[in-house]
Order: sequence, then C-alpha cells, then structure tokens
Amino acid sequence: MKRRDLIRYLETHGCGFLREGGNHTVYVNRTTKKTSTVPRHKEINDFLVNKICKDLGIPKP
Repeated sequence: MKRRDLIRYLETHGCGFLREGGNHTVYVNRTTKKTSTVPRHKEINDFLVNKICKDLGIPKP
C-alpha cells in the first residue's frame, strides 16, 4: 500500500498526526488513546499496514 493512501485511510477513521520521529511519523487514535508509527517509505508492506491498524484499533483496509 502506498504511504499516502495509508495516511488518508487512517485520517478517515479518526486518527491524527501526533509528531515526527527520526524515520517514522507517529499517529494517534484520540478516541482509544492508542498510537502507532508509520515509516517514511513510499510502499508499506501489507503485513505492516495490518499491524498499524490493529495498534490504532481500526479495521483493516
């Protein structure tokens, strides 16, 4: 999945930008108070996409 598509998906499910890390961007789901990091790669592995969604408590794409 492309990074920009993942970020768009996260934002439509109520997740928002928290901060920038060294090589990652941190997103937070403010309703569940869960956080996850999104790497700054153009393509993100589907396994990692599912883990990010699970960490944030949203359904898998």
